[in-house]
This record gives sequence, structure tokens and C-alpha cells, in this order.
Amino acid sequence: MSDPLSDTIRDAVGDQVVGRRLPRALTPFSTPAYRWLAVSLTASSFAAGVWIVALVWEVIRLGGGPAQLSVVTTASAVGVLLPALVAGVVADRVPQRVVLLAVAGVELAGMSLVALLSAADLNALWVLAGVAFTTGMAMAFYYPAYSAWLPALVPESDLQAVNGFEGMVRPTISQAVGPAVAGAVVAASSPGAAFTIAAVSCVGTVLALLKVPQTPIRRTLDPEHAAHPVRSAARDMREGFAYMVRTPWLLATLLFASLMVLVVMGPLEVLIPFLVKDVLGGGPGDHSLALAGFGIGGAVGSLVMASVRMPRRYLTLMNLGWGVACLPFLLIGVTTQLWVVVACAFVIGALFSAPMVIWGTLLQLRVPPELLGRVASLDFFVSVSLMPVSMALAGPVSELIGLRATYAVAGLVPLVAAVVAIVWARLPADELAHPLAGSQPSG
Repeated sequence: MSDPLSDTIRDAVGDQVVGRRLPRALTPFSTPAYRWLAVSLTASSFAAGVWIVALVWEVIRLGGGPAQLSVVTTASAVGVLLPALVAGVVADRVPQRVVLLAVAGVELAGMSLVALLSAADLNALWVLAGVAFTTGMAMAFYYPAYSAWLPALVPESDLQAVNGFEGMVRPTISQAVGPAVAGAVVAASSPGAAFTIAAVSCVGTVLALLKVPQTPIRRTLDPEHAAHPVRSAARDMREGFAYMVRTPWLLATLLFASLMVLVVMGPLEVLIPFLVKDVLGGGPGDHSLALAGFGIGGAVGSLVMASVRMPRRYLTLMNLGWGVACLPFLLIGVTTQLWVVVACAFVIGALFSAPMVIWGTLLQLRVPPELLGRVASLDFFVSVSLMPVSMALAGPVSELIGLRATYAVAGLVPLVAAVVAIVWARLPADELAHPLAGSQPSG
């Protein structure tokens, strides 16, 4: 039999050797704990991609149409939004592994229930809406806990690569591979079979998370947290808001991101299908090409950013990157060729995702550990809360001012807002005064 201590030393040395040989984007995989977390993220993203497509076809199988599907998807969106700020408080109080296991458990239970009811032909639209709402609430806790946990699992020098991997996995697995598998399974069998695959993937999520060692929360809790949980939770949320308000780079970026989400997401998600159908004469397949272009671009942008050093001008590059990413909307608004739309979607996806890698790394390196969950939840809340507003406004605004003008607003306003945020918050001076790990030296 081998000696356990020798095995441990040999594994550690082997991991260090692997870490030296790996490209920059893959260095986090030399850490065993992160390898299992990456497996869990991949399995969770795959389950989410399968669930989205299976849900659509289950609604159709039950005789529902666009209105019924809207009810189910709205239930999910409301579920995500309601606990978004509380989720940050939980992520800063409860070991993040426990939070992620709870999220995976709720998803497993919900998808298994829907799979069983679908197989027995006992499903109903109200059940789908209820499960969508419940799993949506669970997912609100995922991002803050995941973001707050990463700095405890990997070295600071690997955080950029970790965020790049996440940015690559989500569009490729949840927006491409998962939906493709679900579509094939639904066509060959039934939505219930696709739900079963999603549930099995959730089992993989749980098993992988169980392999990640639990780490203590990076915060000291005072007795009030136990004696007055509601009062202390409200105080925690106030602390998160106060930190955001007194931190110029954070406040400016979140305000800019709020405006960008408001003017961009509707034209991207709502208007492109009608542009493809009414202007370009295309169909669902052509629309899927545009979506694929956006997803592939996002994966490429994340991978590229994960493979390079953190830029010295990280705040300026991040905000300008998002602003410049919207410029292709100007071309989308005037083109008569599908390939131009697909190419623009690729560029938008790449330039959106690359700065997201910087943003995730920036939060994990500059936000105090005891506040990271709450700040991450504020970031998540900004993204989620204004997205349905943008989608609701896109149609009426395009009818009022025209499709071309709407895309012109989406293309120009974010760039102007980015410049204003950079100047107002004095981001160039801030980034030079606070270089991130791995960035180029200032002098």
C-alpha cells in the first residue's frame, strides 16, 4: 500500500508541474478544488440550457401558446429578482459551498418533479410556473455565493483566468450545447426526457460540489447577527449600499451598466428576431445564427481576456470596451444582409464578455472580502432588474421612432455614458493608484 503522506506530496508536486506547463487561461485547473468547482459550473450551465428549451416545448405540449409561455418565463424572472439583494447578505454570512449546494438541491428537486409529472402526463402550466419561480429564486443566490467563494479557492493571480473560463462556459454550454441537446432529445422523444437529462446534470452538479472543500466565510460576525437576524440583515444591506455609494469606480460602473442594460437588452433580445423576419426575410434558423454569433463571440472574448495579463488601464478599458461593443448596433440597424447581423452579434458578444472578465476579477480583488457577496448581489440586481424594462420598452420605442433610430440609440448612448463615467469618477487616476494583480507595472 502507498503512504498517504507521500501520495499527498506527489499530487501537490504534480499539480505544480501541471500549473507551470498550462497556458495562462488554464492555470486555475492546477488547483484540485477549482477543477471540481469548474465541473459543477459546467454541469449547472448544461442543465440550465436544457431546461430552457424543454420548458418551451412542455408548455406547447400542454396546449399553451406565447401568452402561457410568457407567464412561465415571467415567473422565473420575478423569482430571480425578489431575493437578489438578500442573496448577497446570505453569501457574506453562510459558507458559500452550503449556499451552492442548496441552490443545486432546489434545481434538482424542481427539474426531477417536472420530469416525473411530464412522463406521467400529469403536468400543468401552474406547476411549471411554480417550479420556474422557485428555481429562479434559488438561482438568485448562485452568483453572489460563487463570486464570493472564488478568492478563497484559487490564488489571486488565477482569478482573471477563472472569470474568463466562466465567461466562456456560460455562452457555449448554456446557450449552445445545452439547447442543442434539448432540441434533439425533444424531437426524438419528449420534453420529459429532456427534463430528465437536466435533472441528471443537476446530480452531477451536486456530486462535484461535494468534492470541493468547504472554506470558512471571510468575515467575523457579531452576536447581533444571531440575536436579531432581520435587523442585522437590513444593516448588512445598508452597508453594501453605503460601500457602493462611497466607492467612485464601483458606483460609476454600476450606473453606467444600468443605463447600458436599459438601452441595449431590448434591441438585442426583442428586436433582432423581428429584424431578421421583417427586414431580412429570414426565419427561426437565421435568428438562431445571430444568437450563435453572439454566444460564440462571448466565448472567444472571455478566452482571450483570460489568456492575457490584466491591463494596467483596466477601469478605462473595461468601460470603454462595453461602450465600443454597442457600436455594431448602428450597422445592424441599416444592413440588409444576414451575415452582417451575425458578424455584428459576434463582435458585440466578444466585446461584452472580455470586459466582464475584468469586472469579475476587479470585484474579487478590490472589494473587501466581508462585502463581496453583497456587492456581487448589487451587480446581479442591476443586470436583472432593468432587463425586463428594456424588453418591454423596445417594441413601443421602435414603433415610435423607427427601428433604425432605436438601434442608433443602442449603439451611441452606451459609448457616451462610458466616457462620462470614466471622466466623472476619475477612473484613469484610480486604476494607476490601485494596480490589480498581474497587471503591467505603472512605471
